[in-house]
Amino acid sequence: MLWQAIGAARDLSRANDIAAVLIRYGFGDLVRRIGMAGALEKAGKALHWRAPEELARLEPPARVRRVLEDLGPTFVKLGQILATRVDLFPPDWIEEFGKLQDAAPAADFASIRAQLTEDLGEAPETAFARLDTEPIAAASLAQVHRATLPDGKEVVLKVRRPGIRPVVEADLHLLARLAEILEAEAPDLRRYRPREVVREFTLSLRREMDFAAECRIAERVAANFAGSPDVVVPAIHWQWSGERLNVQDFVEGIPGRDLAAADAAGLDRKLLARRGAAAVLKMMLEDGLFHADPHPGNVFYLPGNRLAFIDFGMVGRLTEERRYQVALMLHGLVTGDSETVAEVLLDWRSDAEREIDPARLRHEIDGFVDQYRNVPLRQLDLAAMLSDLLAILRENDLSLPPDLSLLVKAFITLEGMGRQLDPDFDMAAEAEPFLKRVLLAHQSPAAIAKRGWRAAGSAMNLLASLPQDLGQLMRAARRGKLNMQVDIVALDRFGEKLDRAASRMTIGIVTAALIIGTAILMTVVGDPAFTGLRTLGLLGFLGAVAGGVWVLLSIWRGKRQ
Repeated sequence: MLWQAIGAARDLSRANDIAAVLIRYGFGDLVRRIGMAGALEKAGKALHWRAPEELARLEPPARVRRVLEDLGPTFVKLGQILATRVDLFPPDWIEEFGKLQDAAPAADFASIRAQLTEDLGEAPETAFARLDTEPIAAASLAQVHRATLPDGKEVVLKVRRPGIRPVVEADLHLLARLAEILEAEAPDLRRYRPREVVREFTLSLRREMDFAAECRIAERVAANFAGSPDVVVPAIHWQWSGERLNVQDFVEGIPGRDLAAADAAGLDRKLLARRGAAAVLKMMLEDGLFHADPHPGNVFYLPGNRLAFIDFGMVGRLTEERRYQVALMLHGLVTGDSETVAEVLLDWRSDAEREIDPARLRHEIDGFVDQYRNVPLRQLDLAAMLSDLLAILRENDLSLPPDLSLLVKAFITLEGMGRQLDPDFDMAAEAEPFLKRVLLAHQSPAAIAKRGWRAAGSAMNLLASLPQDLGQLMRAARRGKLNMQVDIVALDRFGEKLDRAASRMTIGIVTAALIIGTAILMTVVGDPAFTGLRTLGLLGFLGAVAGGVWVLLSIWRGKRQ
């Protein structure tokens, strides 16, 4: 099936590689189910259907992680996205996905130099006073070099790997096809929503490869913190930056992982934890544009207990309404308002998800929230509460919208980082003022008036366009081109019921005909010549009885289904 779906010859070799890796790690059955095994065998590939003993002993999450690592950078990035889907995967899977490190050998500087010359319009030795040929970091999509501007400013160059985009696009094409096949042919994997995940991943990865977009995001975040001297976002140098190159200020600080260096520098770890939490919570709940991966590798500690955030390749966006919903849900968790939490979660449910029993969900959430009732705020572990809440969602086959899955993951990461800095870090207490401000701002007269004005404007636009829409509808009707689309739920079952009804009707008609015919034959009396007809009439009568019983039983079974 996958081979029939792949049209480009360049993708076939990559598909062969994917199949071989899956088989090596013991996923031969999956390869067969998606129709790849036969094609590989015909191509003369040597397949080893049995995994080595060492691999066979690995738990499924670890095996999947190893598969993603062997498949290369695109799939490593996919695993990192899956690590954010705490609503779809249980903690053991999330932990394994979190082990995926986006690291790669450095690309040859000759190819980097050629691309830099093309992007800069001049040789990099001319554009910069100094450029280190050895990168300070190398990942699957890019690598980072230090440099000095002609005016003496220290900067870093984030350079996209030469030739990486065609490779990534080929992998994305295969992933999209594979997701379609998995949803169609593997019902047990549908709960993971492969098409939705791949679509989300494709958008995220394409944005991440556009360094100009990352630069614009960094400038927006910097503008949001213009009045906060405690938070630093490196400045972008647009003269040299573009789609494949990001030139920004070099951050001279202590890496977030080096707590010993922070202690040696005399920094206040408790204050750093509070300021880091306040910064990310402001991004989430007030700005609606937040760093989706606030782990220690993307944070630097600066003198004066300041913090610098880098790498805005993965960001989350929240609308004003979504921020209000998030604040409402988190406030409900903190205050023990289970009804509010349940209502928000039901609002987040997608139309594609199966119908659930709202009463059951409310009951489960009420029991969950009740165990934290009357617990002091400083004793609440908000990350653990969110994790338990997501477990309830998974048990009910519910998922979060992609923007919220990023937020929850960032929230959990943020609390973990805060507790590394300060074991007594209280995320709930840090979040409470932000939650109250969002809730109060949503109910302020100005906000209500704004929403009312927006609704009124939408209504006026609808009324203004109504005559034109009606005119188009009438013209289409006169031309006989009026199309109506009716969605019928469970169309297959409807067809089965229709078929059963037709069968009942047919048997009923035959039964009625037998009754009439046998009634005539049974009236034949006296003449021995008609003895056979009377016997035939008796047999017909017995057939009519059997047909009638069948129709009655069929109707009875149909009512029970």
